[in-house]
Amino acid sequence: MENGIILVKEGGEGYYEEKKSRFIAAVLPVSDESEAAAYIEAARKKYWDARHNCYAYVIGDNNELTRCSDDGEPSGTAGKPILEVITGRKIHNCLVIVTRYFGGTLLGTGGLVRAYQKAASDALDNSLLVRRINGSRIIAAAAYSYVGKLQYCAQKNSYRIDDIVYGADAQLTFSVPSELSQRLIEDITDITSGTAVISEEKNAEIYREL
Repeated sequence: MENGIILVKEGGEGYYEEKKSRFIAAVLPVSDESEAAAYIEAARKKYWDARHNCYAYVIGDNNELTRCSDDGEPSGTAGKPILEVITGRKIHNCLVIVTRYFGGTLLGTGGLVRAYQKAASDALDNSLLVRRINGSRIIAAAAYSYVGKLQYCAQKNSYRIDDIVYGADAQLTFSVPSELSQRLIEDITDITSGTAVISEEKNAEIYREL
């Protein structure tokens, strides 16, 4: 199993409805508690007419900070279930807010737990998640004529190309797990017949979409 920290690159939204109660969920990447608080306050203003704005967040590579709130729902029926969805997927630096518009019928504790978890899960399913790993960032400056071959090589070998800048030469930035860096350098050298100028940044934080 690949190591690394799972993070939210782009947050998504989720929706669940039961007995006319509507649950609207939003996922947001957060780096500290003040950022989380600002998003929560913004949600309360946006959904000012909702009955509840429940939330949970996890901050830190080792879950150093976790918080959750039922926001008036029965204790343990909203915030904790949302938090369990986040931690169950091993996601870090993540805030999930679930807004409830009450439909007039009580759902019971089990119904509430299920509804909040389903809305949170739906929002995470619609989010773009990445795994942050320790790797190498390799920059290769090569003649334009080699770009297509380098792109094909990257696709075939699962080397990620993060950027291509076209100047006097084409400058391609690759990111790979540390164990693949030497093989990538050899492939670039072979493809360009040794003409590429290659530099490597070791111990770089790189990201892989899940």
